[in-house]
Amino acid sequence: MKNCLLCGVGGQGTVLASRIIAAAAMNRDLDARTAETIGMAQRGGCVVSHVRIGEDPEEKGVSPLIPQGEADILIGFEPGEAARNLPYLKQDGVVIVCRREVRPVTASLGQSGYRGEDAISYLAKNVNKCYVVDGDAICREVGSPKVLNVALVGAMAETGAMGLSLSDMEAALSMRLKPQLVDMNVKALSLGAEVISEG
Repeated sequence: MKNCLLCGVGGQGTVLASRIIAAAAMNRDLDARTAETIGMAQRGGCVVSHVRIGEDPEEKGVSPLIPQGEADILIGFEPGEAARNLPYLKQDGVVIVCRREVRPVTASLGQSGYRGEDAISYLAKNVNKCYVVDGDAICREVGSPKVLNVALVGAMAETGAMGLSLSDMEAALSMRLKPQLVDMNVKALSLGAEVISEG
């Protein structure tokens, strides 16, 4: 079984990303299940999505929630959330993290000092395969602030950690998105993959 944990804050497209990964797996006749744990606020609250993909029929009774220490890959839409969820990652797992921080309310009010770069440094020191994605740059190149989730999915596909290819993801995008949104999201997918292939 392959396990992917996606974490971020509300409004970043974490849940849609998990559904795209699951759809890509189901297109290949793999068993896929997803589950979400969502924080108190719809926007700004923490969101964690679990995606589990398997081939063995005996795995069908397995929980959709990934146990700690079993995620093959962790996709962090926000650096602090990625660091907070690191206990879910396998010892030899992969981390993909977006460079841009989303400051929690307590930090914005001056009650705590939070810097995304500190969280990224922590991840880099504690994970052998840690890739940092400049999501803002990709969104600018594509021309939309709403493609971050797809760019991170493209990076995930390029690592090979889930056994799903970029073409698998493209097919899933075509199924899940309105036709007028497909081309720009395919571009974001490709740009996310380039971060891994060039890194």
